[in-house]
Amino acid sequence: MTTKYQVCKRCIMDTTDPEIVFDDNGYCNHCNNFFKNIKNIKWIPNHQGMQELNKIIDRIKSDCKNKQYDGIIGLSGGVDSSYLLCKLREWGLNPLAVHVDAGWNSELAVKNIELLCKNLGVDLDTIVINWDAMRRVQVAFLKSGIPNQDIPQDHAFFASLYHYAVKHRLLYVFSGSNYATESILPKAWGYDAMDSKYLKAIVQRFGDGNLSGFPLISFYQLHFYYPYIIGMKIIRPLNYIPYKKKDAIAELQKYGWSYYGAKHWESRFTKFFQGYYLPTRYGYDKRKAHLSSLIVSGEITREEALVEISKPPYPVEDVERDIEYLTKKLKISRAEFEEMLYLPKDIHPKIPSNENLKKICLDIKKMIDSIAK
Repeated sequence: MTTKYQVCKRCIMDTTDPEIVFDDNGYCNHCNNFFKNIKNIKWIPNHQGMQELNKIIDRIKSDCKNKQYDGIIGLSGGVDSSYLLCKLREWGLNPLAVHVDAGWNSELAVKNIELLCKNLGVDLDTIVINWDAMRRVQVAFLKSGIPNQDIPQDHAFFASLYHYAVKHRLLYVFSGSNYATESILPKAWGYDAMDSKYLKAIVQRFGDGNLSGFPLISFYQLHFYYPYIIGMKIIRPLNYIPYKKKDAIAELQKYGWSYYGAKHWESRFTKFFQGYYLPTRYGYDKRKAHLSSLIVSGEITREEALVEISKPPYPVEDVERDIEYLTKKLKISRAEFEEMLYLPKDIHPKIPSNENLKKICLDIKKMIDSIAK
C-alpha cells in the first residue's frame, strides 16, 4: 500500500522515513520523542547541567591528577569533536587527541586537526587503519546494498579508539556525540555500527569473509568488559552545556579551523554516502534529520530548515569527480557501482545481528537503574 506523503508540522521529517508516525497535531514521533524523553532529561543545557558537568570534571581531575592525560578524545576534525576539544582545554583538562584514519580524510580535515591540536597545545596520536582490510569490508557493504554504508568506517573508528583507551589506561573517553545537533535519526535509515555480528555477517555473505587487519569490538567488550570490568567511561559533555553549531564554528575559526560545508563532510566517503548514495538509492536525505535536530533544540527555525533542504544534497559539479575517485580507490568499476545503486532493498532484516540481545541488555540495565533509584 502506498503511503500518502506527509511532513511533520514541527520539524521537517517526512514519510521518506518508512517507520514515521504522526499524532493528531501532525507532529512526528521523532520530535515527540525529543520533547518527551530527551529535553531536560538527557539534554540539560542549563545551570543544572553545568553543575553536573562541573562534578564530572572535578572527579576526572582528581582521578587523573598524577597522570599525563585526563583521558582520550576521538578527533575526526568535524565540528562536534573539534569544539569539544576546545571546551576541554577551557575547563582545564588535558586529553590526548586520537585520530583514526580510515583512508577517507579530506585534505581540509587533516589540516584542521593539526592546526587545532597545535594551537590548543594538545598531543595528537593517529591510528591508520589497514587500507586493504578497510577496502574489502566497504566493498562487501556496497554489494549488500544496506542503507548504512558508514558502518565500516564508524566501527573502525570506535573500535580502534576504545581499544587504544583500554590499552593505555586512558579510561575517560570524551565524545562529541550530543542531542543538540543529532537527537533525530530514523532507525530505518541506518543500523548500529557497533554490532560486530552484523558486520561479520555482511563480510561473510557479500565479501570473502576475511576480516584480517580490520579493527573489531565484540558485544561483550563494548557492553560489559570495557565499561564494567576495565572501568572505561564515555563522557558526553556537550549534553550539559548550551551547544549551538553556529557558535561552535565561529569559536573554532579563531584557531584557524575551517568548515566543510555540511555535517560529516570531513570524510570524503561520508560526504558521498550521505549526499549521493542514500538519496539516489533509497530517497533518504539525512539533512532532514540533521536539520530537524537543530529545529527541536532551538538553534534554527522550521522555515530556515525548509530553505536549506530545498538546496541539492550534493554539489552537482562534484558528482562525476567523486564517483571516479571512490570507484578507483575501492577498485571497483563504474558499471559495478551503478549496479549497486539498484540492488534489492530488503536485505537488512535478513542479516544476523545482536539487535535482540542488545534490547534484552537495555531492559536489564533499565531495571537495575530503577532499583538503584
